[in-house]
Amino acid sequence: MAKSKFRYNPKTLEYEKISLRVKDYFLKGSLYIIPLVILSGVFGWLISSSIDSPGELEAKNENRFLKVQLKEIKKELRNLNSFAKDIQEKDDDLYRTIFESEPYPDHKRNLSIGGINRYDGLEGYDISTELIETKKLLSKVTRGLVAQSKSFEEVFDLVKNQEDFLAHIPAIQPVSNKDLTRMASGFGMRIHPIYRVLKMHWGMDFTATTGTEIYATGDGVVRASDNKYSGYGNRVEIDHGYGYVSLYAHMSRMKVRPGQKIKRGQVIGLVGSTGASTAPHCHYEVMKDGQKVNPAHYYFNDLTPEEYNRLLEKASQKGKSLD
Repeated sequence: MAKSKFRYNPKTLEYEKISLRVKDYFLKGSLYIIPLVILSGVFGWLISSSIDSPGELEAKNENRFLKVQLKEIKKELRNLNSFAKDIQEKDDDLYRTIFESEPYPDHKRNLSIGGINRYDGLEGYDISTELIETKKLLSKVTRGLVAQSKSFEEVFDLVKNQEDFLAHIPAIQPVSNKDLTRMASGFGMRIHPIYRVLKMHWGMDFTATTGTEIYATGDGVVRASDNKYSGYGNRVEIDHGYGYVSLYAHMSRMKVRPGQKIKRGQVIGLVGSTGASTAPHCHYEVMKDGQKVNPAHYYFNDLTPEEYNRLLEKASQKGKSLD
């Protein structure tokens, strides 16, 4: 049974019974119902926007996976681009220098395709930025490799009919060094092991036991086989022609004589420690047109590109020389 409600009437000084109409009940109830409906709607929207459907969750996971893969691809492309630049530098600074040819023109290396937006089809996706950046890097690497291929075609043309020239270039290491562990000191400023001062080291030192065979690095004629300069100890010089001369020092024994014709790979002496030397090794130098140059730039006849890069890395390490 519903409770009756009364209201005090100050005019009659009596309590009078209140009768509520249906409209009054509706208005009063709406004061509670409307806020509840609004709050329910707000909570529903928050829940639906924060919780992904199975399809949306799968799409997000796939995008996340693709971003990781694109990041790895971009890393590999950057490594490839760096490797291509190393090849380009070797092409311009070594191969073309040897054949006295001008470097491959920059405008041919840097050709680009213009006039259209080639990335329209990659726009409008969640990972569009990553896709476009990767596509641009891929295009750059591809253009570089195509240009390098054309440059090598020119170098191959230079090589043709120059077998004699190539045979005379000092293009191998003077001692057997297949595992690249015998390279002790490279070309450049080094601490002299005897005088303990920073001094220019004009060649490369290859460690080996006394008696290890030393090879001529190119065809030529023996220019000297003596102990004329005490610092070098027993030394052999070979004139390769075309402006190239190679020197081999600190030998325990010299096995050639001045004026003798030599072929690349022929034994010319044995490793020792004569002269200003602290341990058995072969000190090796190369001269071009009377100027001493880095011998490492000429080891292209018996090393793969990977081995050549490893040798350059070891040769560039600072430290003491052995002479």
